[in-house]
Amino acid sequence: MTKPSFVALGVVCVAGIAAAGLFMRPQARTADQAGTQASANAVVKRQDFVRSVRLSGTVEAVEATSIAAPRLAGQNNNSLVILRLIKAGTTVKPGDPLIEFDRQEQIRNALDRRAELTDFEQQIKKRQADENAARATDDSTMMQAQSARERARLELVKNEMLPKINAEKNTLAFEEAGARLKQQQETYDLKRRAAAADIKILEIRRDRSETNMKQAESNAERMLIASPLPGVAVVKSTWKNGGNMVEFMEGDEVRPGQPVVEVVNPAVMRVRSRVNQADMNDLRVGQNVRVGLDAYPDLTFNGTVDQISPIGQQSSLSPKVRNFIVLVLVKGAHPNLMPDLTASLDVELERTPGVLVVPRDVVVMEGEHAFVRVRRGGRLERQDVTIGAMNTHEVVITNGLQEGVTVARNAFATK
Repeated sequence: MTKPSFVALGVVCVAGIAAAGLFMRPQARTADQAGTQASANAVVKRQDFVRSVRLSGTVEAVEATSIAAPRLAGQNNNSLVILRLIKAGTTVKPGDPLIEFDRQEQIRNALDRRAELTDFEQQIKKRQADENAARATDDSTMMQAQSARERARLELVKNEMLPKINAEKNTLAFEEAGARLKQQQETYDLKRRAAAADIKILEIRRDRSETNMKQAESNAERMLIASPLPGVAVVKSTWKNGGNMVEFMEGDEVRPGQPVVEVVNPAVMRVRSRVNQADMNDLRVGQNVRVGLDAYPDLTFNGTVDQISPIGQQSSLSPKVRNFIVLVLVKGAHPNLMPDLTASLDVELERTPGVLVVPRDVVVMEGEHAFVRVRRGGRLERQDVTIGAMNTHEVVITNGLQEGVTVARNAFATK
């Protein structure tokens, strides 16, 4: 092919591409305009108008209990080791085991104290038997001393008929027998008190061993914790090495009093919300609420305002601002409705049934007058309207429009 022919062919190709571009561009523009026009229209609808306020909160259970590591009786400050732990999300009934800590030390301590208790009881019995035998011997010795003094007293009767030296011997014998009897009586009382003191010491040591044994047995029983109510087990999280929050697991060490498991009854749930004082004037107990879960956007529940705190708490942002606690009772249950999830609350403040409603960006305010742009055919015509109540997204039309009419959105920007 010659050079002039090659140049001519290139010119023809360029011209064809340009023509194709000119042919396709109007079609693309027309499609874009059609899509924009469709998205910029709205239809006047007759429906219930709801004025609401948006709040946020955290889901919690109405019936819930927290299971913590037990505080053991006695001198025991060691951490506890989790031996068995229920799996998170398990459904439990009252009496079902939740967590068991290592009880070997407490069981061993209880057995040692029981052995001490048995030993002290045997010592007390032996000491009492020894004391009974000693008392019998001392009673016999006392009776002999009393008999000896009585014989010496009878010998004194003969003193008038005996020589003086014999009479003196009888008198000395009587005094000696009386002194011996007195000594026996004093010794007898001291022995009885000493024996009673020994037995009392053994009884005190026995009671102390019994107390320690009962404490160890009670500690061992408290280290196996069962569920006090029906519900779902939720395992708590804790900080581990590396700065990560992870759930407790078997083998972890837990401080006494540290929460490990929470049992919640998913049949009755509520949302706790902190409400600014600016929104409190519109809230009332019994108002309907639409509850949405941030983690599950497609899941919604109905609810009602159950409680409103009468006293506000000072805000951390400003000392002049007060926040109030509002509890919303959730109706219904779902496996995904669990504690600690964040939730959005649309509190219904006012409901007007069967009114004409349009999107808020349809209405254009011109001073105190309002108008919309009605689409008739391919033209937009101005239409004055009277508006009523409005919320964040919708406005009520009380006069000037009919149901089913198509109006332009973003009408303030339409020319």
